[in-house]
Amino acid sequence: MAERVWSEKDLVRRANRRLTVLRHAEEISGNVAATCRYYGISRTVFYRWKRRYEDEGIDGLKDRSSAPLHCPTITPPEVVEKIIHLPQHYHFGPLKIEMYLRRYHDQQIGHSTIYRILKRLGMSRIPASQRYKRHHQRWKRYEKQRPGHQLQIDVKFVESITADAGRTKRYYASHRAQPGSLPSSCPGLLPAQTRSRQRTP
Repeated sequence: MAERVWSEKDLVRRANRRLTVLRHAEEISGNVAATCRYYGISRTVFYRWKRRYEDEGIDGLKDRSSAPLHCPTITPPEVVEKIIHLPQHYHFGPLKIEMYLRRYHDQQIGHSTIYRILKRLGMSRIPASQRYKRHHQRWKRYEKQRPGHQLQIDVKFVESITADAGRTKRYYASHRAQPGSLPSSCPGLLPAQTRSRQRTP
């Protein structure tokens, strides 16, 4: 489970609360055991706070990281950078990232570990446009009020091919469109379902 990240405001507020506990034992109750019972803490915790306050002041009462100083099984930072890079640029999931690191970087890391890293960083879900869609969701029918409101044209321009000296072949690609919808800026295109080949001396 990921460690909670406290804001500076929360750290100061919690430190002031612990300082209130220390002052309660000194100024109000005069008894450590009674103060601990009142605030619901142990005397071990009370004396730990007191020792930190005497050594470091109010900063000693702030929460400290509970992460271990040495963890041999932690994922190296350079591997974490690769794990972050792949979903951002290639939309890879944990399984693909595991395969990619093993094949191209010789890194043996489980997909469950990759998922936990991505989840901790808020990257566990790929964009909606890249997710798997069922067959009936991959296409969408459209309807228009009148014919010609939406056209589909397949256009391909082919360079002139010179076979022999003085003989030139010109090829024209067919297109699909509504009758009378051929753009005037494409005079080289022929009507639908027509292909021709011309020779010039």
